Amino acid sequence: MPIARKAFLAASRNKWLAERFMRRPFARRAVRKFMPGEELSDALGAAKVLAPARIGTIVTRLGESLTGESQADAVRDHYLGAFDDIQRQGLPSVVSVKPTQLGLDLSMDACREHLEVLAQKAVATGSQLWIDMEDSSYVDRTLALYRHVKSRYAPVGIAIQAYLRRTPSDIESLLDLNPMIRLVKGAYLEPPHVAFPAKRDVDLQFVSQGERLLEAARDGRALPIFGTHDMTIVRHLTGRAGTLALPLDRFEIHMLYGIQSADQRALAAEGYTVRCLISYGAQWFPWYMRRLAERPANVWFVVRTAFSR
Repeated sequence: MPIARKAFLAASRNKWLAERFMRRPFARRAVRKFMPGEELSDALGAAKVLAPARIGTIVTRLGESLTGESQADAVRDHYLGAFDDIQRQGLPSVVSVKPTQLGLDLSMDACREHLEVLAQKAVATGSQLWIDMEDSSYVDRTLALYRHVKSRYAPVGIAIQAYLRRTPSDIESLLDLNPMIRLVKGAYLEPPHVAFPAKRDVDLQFVSQGERLLEAARDGRALPIFGTHDMTIVRHLTGRAGTLALPLDRFEIHMLYGIQSADQRALAAEGYTVRCLISYGAQWFPWYMRRLAERPANVWFVVRTAFSR
């Protein structure tokens, strides 16, 4: 793993650094490139701007590993309100949530109940609920939650990380559910026996599992979503979808807010289903460090921002 990436991932867990970095004015200016604001209204405002370009959106509030049941209840209620706001404004937006935001560290049963309530709301509002994946220590529990909720509510998706060595078997184990799977590369610091440390190996597994999901989609067994900004990979997989004669509505491409916006617009104009993941919230430091780890070139943007007025 490159030293810079490892350093940023380690920094994402450093509370002392988070407290000091987040107070810096230049840090708040820099993070605005990737996050339109800290409130849900900021995220939905950005979603409204993207909608005319045929770009759908996914909104998610930052924060994880809550410490009390009342906090998990508040997160559930926040997202219930988000579904209502999205429906009221007629936006092509859906919701994504981390299980630890719903108290997974406190109670598996309570987290499952919260997810069921949100899935019910997604169905009632004609939307979707996405379950995000966190570090490898949560994978088994998150997959168990997904299997439970997906077996009861159709419009529920899950993120699967290509850098984990276990991912091919995890994907195969989900295909009987006709899953919605967002394949991403992975953004946590993991030991080499758990995750591929080399980018090349991660890319190879992303492509191979992307192709596997496209084959499953052809057979009506999955809805694949490719969560990557690597346009070489995107073009390879869209080409493979064409070879399989897969209709454009049988797979999607997801990218992050503020990154390769021109590519997002171009893909949408070509008829692909594109969604932009928009994050918001006050707890943005760990997420921001992981974004820098994924794309070290963004560090130069931070440096320039630090010396700008």
